[in-house]
Amino acid sequence: MELLKERIRKDGVIKEGNVLKVDNFLNHQMDIGLFNEIGREFKRRFADERIDKILTIEASGIGIAAIAAQYFGVPVVFAKKAQSINLDGTMLSAPVESFTHKRRYEVIVASRFLRPGENILIIDDFLANGCAAMGLCQIVEAAHARVAGIGIVIEKGFQCGGKLLREKGMRVESLAIVDGMDAATQTVQFRD
Repeated sequence: MELLKERIRKDGVIKEGNVLKVDNFLNHQMDIGLFNEIGREFKRRFADERIDKILTIEASGIGIAAIAAQYFGVPVVFAKKAQSINLDGTMLSAPVESFTHKRRYEVIVASRFLRPGENILIIDDFLANGCAAMGLCQIVEAAHARVAGIGIVIEKGFQCGGKLLREKGMRVESLAIVDGMDAATQTVQFRD
């Protein structure tokens, strides 16, 4: 998606340790016009799939998933990173390790929101090592639903997540795949 790549080149900041900071338009301050185009592109890429729900993980995936859901006409469910008194009933959970936060979470979804036989589209902002996406896939499988695909805004192609998911037979559609980046020159190389 050229619009997204241009925005990353213009406003992304590369930090040491393979960190691509896009908080001024994607995952802290959100550019809703860009999100609309992202949602439209996910709908185009998954037009051949029947999607019943979109699943994401808090917090950065929620805005993207909510905008995308308008194009699919389906609800969004998001996995929570902490148990709260508001959660009741049977829960589905999976361990997830965050590349950015260097922290491990047990993500939780109330089982009543994912029904057996539903087709679930997973959407997230980043794919690095694939831990969040794999955890969400585990939750979908535990619900006896089907992962219809995984939509990623930015994939770090030089990390293992995308490769692992694709080797497991998952359909992964990434809008921008970064194959390399240099903090000293602030340059990003995208996969064609």
